[in-house]
Amino acid sequence: MNIMKIKALICGVTFVASCLSCQSAAARPHDMPETLTIGREQLYDKIKGGWAGQTIGVTYGAPTEFRYQGMMIADSIDIPWGENDYVKDWMIKFPGLYDDIYMDLTFVETFDRLGLDAPVDSMALAFANAGYNLWEANQTARYNILNGLMAPASGYWKNNPHADDIDFQIEADFAGLMSPAMPNSAAVICDSIGHIMNYGDGWYGGVYMAAMYSLAFVYDDVETVVTEALKCIPSESRYSKCISDVIAAYRQSPDDWTAAWQLCAERWDSNLPCPTGAFVPYNIDAALNSAYVVIGLLYGDGDFGRTVEIATRCGQDSDCNPASAGGILGTIKGYSRIPSEWLDPLKSAEDMKFSFTSSSLNDTYRMSFDQALQMISRNGGSVDGDNVSIKCQKPVPVKLEQSFASLVPVRKNYYHKNLNDGAFAVDIDADAVVVTGAVGGDNGSGYVARVEVRLDGEVVDIVDMPADFAVRKYDVYWNYDLDGRQHVLTLTLLNPDDVHTVTVGSVVELDSREE
Repeated sequence: MNIMKIKALICGVTFVASCLSCQSAAARPHDMPETLTIGREQLYDKIKGGWAGQTIGVTYGAPTEFRYQGMMIADSIDIPWGENDYVKDWMIKFPGLYDDIYMDLTFVETFDRLGLDAPVDSMALAFANAGYNLWEANQTARYNILNGLMAPASGYWKNNPHADDIDFQIEADFAGLMSPAMPNSAAVICDSIGHIMNYGDGWYGGVYMAAMYSLAFVYDDVETVVTEALKCIPSESRYSKCISDVIAAYRQSPDDWTAAWQLCAERWDSNLPCPTGAFVPYNIDAALNSAYVVIGLLYGDGDFGRTVEIATRCGQDSDCNPASAGGILGTIKGYSRIPSEWLDPLKSAEDMKFSFTSSSLNDTYRMSFDQALQMISRNGGSVDGDNVSIKCQKPVPVKLEQSFASLVPVRKNYYHKNLNDGAFAVDIDADAVVVTGAVGGDNGSGYVARVEVRLDGEVVDIVDMPADFAVRKYDVYWNYDLDGRQHVLTLTLLNPDDVHTVTVGSVVELDSREE
């Protein structure tokens, strides 16, 4: 698409987006019933469809994950889908692929063990002490928790440079599936658990996904699910504006998903504060990847295969995004209506335990269904024999919170400096700074590097950096409270040895956006 077409699309979408809030009820009815009556079997079928759809989606996208950054996956590139034991084979050869599922199961299993009133500290400690490896916001939160900084501080942006990342977005499915037709109750669950690892747009990603799952029990129209769930997100937030752009682009060009993708690339795929993605095509931002989920859902138009394919072809986190899209559509359809070509390759895996859990898909279906029945009763509904009566909730927006104020990256310099060779000093002229780096050497030695951080000669921090990959510090140091004046930042390794290396990778400087 040439630049003139992109600009024309943006101008058109700006007009359409400004009219989203004034769509009349007569033109686009979204009347939610006060009560939803659903059979137990149908409720169970929908919950199964959500988990199955998510598992199918992440498996389908597996060969493409982060291989296509800042680009669409062309139609000429084949994305395979197998038969028979296809999902089982992936679970055996690449168990880490299924973080979308086993991360959710950390919280599902904790609810199952401790009940619906399980304290958030129990959730946080289960997450922090789990056996799986983590990255980005999740790993930063794990480090924070294991070092005494509990939720919600563990996910707050000044304590977590990755607060706007996708992490909670891929872990929030359970909250919607246990809250059928109750998006506000799902948001309450997300408030406590989502702030373990995220804040702002990163938290909104989970709230929005959970709301779409929740409303998938009420509506069978994808566009209604997408638009109604967005009412849970404050309209003035960056996240809401991004998703609103996708909806507007769809209404303007309903047959061309690449037009919506191009719009997102132009508006939402740059100047993001995540230090990993600064000035490179890699984008783990929740808003952008949520947009790709929505593109898959809207342009897939209820077709399961087309939905997961489009969400995958948007690129970036292209296994997690079709997982979310497949799970939401699977909930709308129900397990029994997922096409056999997609469902049959899953069935032999349904009794397999996911790595790092004690649960299989069949266990998960049961736990999630039991938790949904409890949530329904707790929120004014009832279970009478084969019929379940749910008191429906009209979506209301959660609180407004935005990470990183108006900070955007302005410089990223790579150093690859080994602190074993001596202190590292760098001039900083910005409002904030993030220093990336890592410990190399014997992962199982128990070694913890101690890095002294000085600002203009004054010690401001002593950073502990474990060599153990599972509990590592994801970034060496960050400071979001600089004054925009020039400073000298110095890092010194206090306990070097002959086995381990401590390396400064890059220094990212951020400044406030000029209005």
